[in-house]
Amino acid sequence: MKFLRSRNVNSLKVAAPIAGRCVSLTKVHDEVFAHKMMGEGFAIQPLETENIIVAPVTGKVVALPTSKHAVGIKVARFNLEILIHIGLNTVSLKGQGFQALAKVNSYVKQGMPLIQFDNELMKQKQLDMTTMVIFTEGYAHPINLGKLADSAVKSGQVLLQAE
Repeated sequence: MKFLRSRNVNSLKVAAPIAGRCVSLTKVHDEVFAHKMMGEGFAIQPLETENIIVAPVTGKVVALPTSKHAVGIKVARFNLEILIHIGLNTVSLKGQGFQALAKVNSYVKQGMPLIQFDNELMKQKQLDMTTMVIFTEGYAHPINLGKLADSAVKSGQVLLQAE
């Protein structure tokens, strides 16, 4: 599977889960993500006013830890699993400041709200809310963000498209 810019309606489209600055995983201030130990992907450094994570793909929610700092979505049609990880060290909050808007085993459409977080609490705790979109299964090739790298993106904006 190769990431392309095409108009094929049968292609996988991956959108930004939140508005902010789109960056390479290598710019994330966490070794696990920056060294792509969990998989290939990209990150969004969210705008301070944003606090709702939306589904970057259409699929089935397969993981939602009690800490609500992450959500996994399986896209069966493309045999892919994607992890949306919200913030760095947010698991330490044990769910405080996060509200799940989706449930495990539910089907979500791209752009549907998944998780809401409390911006004020995250600021008080001085947490980096960079949000990663990681291909954990079914895709392991480098992702080239092209002109989207280090640029502002909108929540739900399609960033990658694959045949």
